[in-house]
Amino acid sequence: MWQRIQTLYLLIASGLLVAMYFHPYGTAFIVLFSIALAAQLIAIVALKSRTLQMRLSNLAALILLGLQIWLVLSFFNAETPASLRITDVFPIVAAILDFLAARAILRDEFLVRSASRLRASKRK
Repeated sequence: MWQRIQTLYLLIASGLLVAMYFHPYGTAFIVLFSIALAAQLIAIVALKSRTLQMRLSNLAALILLGLQIWLVLSFFNAETPASLRITDVFPIVAAILDFLAARAILRDEFLVRSASRLRASKRK
């Protein structure tokens, strides 16, 4: 489980989202964090189903991209001047890690399919 690079990508992205819980955000942000975090954790656990892993990591990445856009818009539309925190860039970093994980999962899927073709050709 830990020897696969996509598991490490998903674990680091999950850690970034857990770190975001310690800063004050609205409840809508917390709900989106939770959905993305749940998708990442399920993708980490679903080792046998690579298509489910890939879909969940892409879903988490899209949610995080939307969340990042929402954070940027709320920052610029704030009536009082606000300062940026380091955790404000965590969603985009986690989304990039999710996309990298999905790419690594796709690479694994191609590797398994090519090995299946080789085994099938040897049987003939």
